[in-house]
Amino acid sequence: MGKDSKPKESGGKGKGKQAGGGSDENASKGKGKSGKSADGLGTCTYVKARHILCEKQGKINEAYKKLQDGWLSNGDKVPPAEFAKLASEYSECPSGKKGGDLGWFPRGKMAGPFQDVAFSTPVGATSAPFKSTHGYHIILCEGRKN
Repeated sequence: MGKDSKPKESGGKGKGKQAGGGSDENASKGKGKSGKSADGLGTCTYVKARHILCEKQGKINEAYKKLQDGWLSNGDKVPPAEFAKLASEYSECPSGKKGGDLGWFPRGKMAGPFQDVAFSTPVGATSAPFKSTHGYHIILCEGRKN
């Protein structure tokens, strides 16, 4: 339940003030006086992540549906151990044998959309499926550091 994005999506009909919700959104996306975004997205130097890579879109969608049915539809975070089980089952990347674990990697190591998604996914959150030059991916962000 600790995701910043989920409560905003499901809490739109709550009793809170509209202006307050808008400013929270801007605080998490915008930059503060220090030049760093409030949630650390886009400002870190390293990300620790797991991923699932599939050549075919249908296969990645099947894996994502399992994540949705198990956790995401309830607004829960996918436990790394459960993500690792799915990566072992579905991923066509050599990292799949290690539960999709990519370890820590610096900005600039991964290409194009993979890096963009990895560095913009909040810690503990799982990305939606996306396409890169290598195929279709789902990323679980496990940590950030400078």
